[in-house]
Amino acid sequence: MKNISGTMKGVYLTGHGGKEKLEYRDDIPIPKLGPYDVLVRVAAAAVNNTDINTRKGWYSKNNDSAEDAGWSGGALSFPRIQGADVCGRVVSVGDKVDGSRIGERILIEPCLWNVNGEILSIPWYFGSECNGGFAEYTVVPSVHAYTIKSDYSDIELASFPCSYSTAENLLTRANVKKGERILITGASGGVGSAALQLAKARKAHVVAITSPSKKEGLTKLGADEVIIRGESLTENLGLNNVDVVIDLVAGEQWPELLEVLKPGGRYAVSGAIGGPIVQLDVRTLYLKDLSLFGCTVLEREVFKNLISRIQNKDIIPVVAKTYPLDQITQAQDDFQQKKHIGKLVLTVQSG
Repeated sequence: MKNISGTMKGVYLTGHGGKEKLEYRDDIPIPKLGPYDVLVRVAAAAVNNTDINTRKGWYSKNNDSAEDAGWSGGALSFPRIQGADVCGRVVSVGDKVDGSRIGERILIEPCLWNVNGEILSIPWYFGSECNGGFAEYTVVPSVHAYTIKSDYSDIELASFPCSYSTAENLLTRANVKKGERILITGASGGVGSAALQLAKARKAHVVAITSPSKKEGLTKLGADEVIIRGESLTENLGLNNVDVVIDLVAGEQWPELLEVLKPGGRYAVSGAIGGPIVQLDVRTLYLKDLSLFGCTVLEREVFKNLISRIQNKDIIPVVAKTYPLDQITQAQDDFQQKKHIGKLVLTVQSG
C-alpha cells in the first residue's frame, strides 16, 4: 500500500533531561511504512513511568550516562517520539501485510520482539528504541498491532496496553492462582490498579498498599484489604502469610515484603519508584525457598490474553484525567504528583 505523506503534529524528545526536552511540533514527517508494518492514526495515548524515566535517563546504571539510558540498556537516538500506550486505527499497510487490516481499531503491544520481519535478541519498547504514539500517526510491526472489538472509548482503551500488560505479565510470571493472597505495592498507580483487577479476575485475595486518600477507591476496585503506605507490613499481615508479592515500589520497606511471604512464596517486580537500591538478607531468600522474578519482557501469550480480558470486560478502564497532546508537560507533572488512581491519557487530534 502507498505511504501517506506529509507532516503531522507530535512531541519530540530531544535528549535526556527535564521537561524542556519535550518539544511539541506540527512539522514532523509522517512515518514511512516498512513491508511488515502498519501505519496507525493515533486516537489516544496514555502517560507512563517509562516515558518519564526514559526522558530523565533513569534507566542508566552508570551515573545517568546516555550510553545505557534506554529501556533495553542501550543508547537512544534523538529526536525520539515517545508513547507506549496507543489506541488507534490502521490507515495503511506494508507490502507484506494483508490490506484487509485497513480500518481496524487496534491496541499496540508495547514490548516489540518482531521488527522488520525478524525476531529480536533483545526486545524493543515502543516509544523508546523506536518511535511511539505521542503523535498523530505512528508505525508498528503488524504482528504487534492487535485488533480490539470493544464498546470502550478510544481514551478508555488507551489506558490498557502498557500498564495492564505489565500487570498481566507480573501475575503470569508469578503464576497467581485462585484463592491465593496477593500483596500489591503502589496499588493506586496504572500498573498497580491493573494488577489489582487482574488478580481479582483470577479470584485471588488482594491486599493493596496505598495512601489514605485512595483507600476507598481501591476498595471499590476490588481490594479485599488495604494497608496504608508506610505502615508495618509484618504488623498488619504477620510473618509468612502472603503467597505472592507484586512490587512496583522497592525502597526502604523492601525487606518486609520478603518477611510476609510464605515459605515457597513468589515475588515479582517491574518498578522501583520508592528507590532501586534495597537490602536483601540472603538467608531469608534461601531459607524460605522464595522465587524472585524480574518482569520486563512480556511473555508471548500475555498481550493476547489481555485483549481477551478487555473484550470480555473482566477488567475495566480506570482513567483519572485526559489532556490534549500539546499539554504533555502538564500531564507528566500531574502524573508525578501521584494524586490520581489509574491512568492519565493524552488525546490526539488527527487532521
